[in-house]
Amino acid sequence: EVQLVASGGGLVQAGGSLRLSCATSGFRFDDYAIGWFRQAPGKEREPVSCIRSDGSGCNVDSVKGRFTASSDNTKRVVYLQMSKLKLEDTAVYYCAAVLWPAEYGRGCPICRGTYDMDYWGEGTLVTVAS
Repeated sequence: EVQLVASGGGLVQAGGSLRLSCATSGFRFDDYAIGWFRQAPGKEREPVSCIRSDGSGCNVDSVKGRFTASSDNTKRVVYLQMSKLKLEDTAVYYCAAVLWPAEYGRGCPICRGTYDMDYWGEGTLVTVAS
């Protein structure tokens, strides 16, 4: 059974930092890219970041320089380190997996504007307060 469990959300002051974790199981980790998405109140879900086990990936423009995705391949955990948080970063954050083996190339579909993911986890709420 495929599982993606996001955790680490909470309340943080604007300008602060938070690290989210996505624990995965049930699929071959090296053959999948892990994406982070978020959905703010009243808005559509949007991509944030993506990373593969080889370290390749990308961040969307709104979080570049502030958010960094990383991967602990041994633990099968993907992290999203968020810093310089802004009020507009308040959202439920989700991690998701998409089949993207090495032969498909570096990065992941999110980096190419494709957001169809194969598996989704439950979200974790991040609230940024002033």
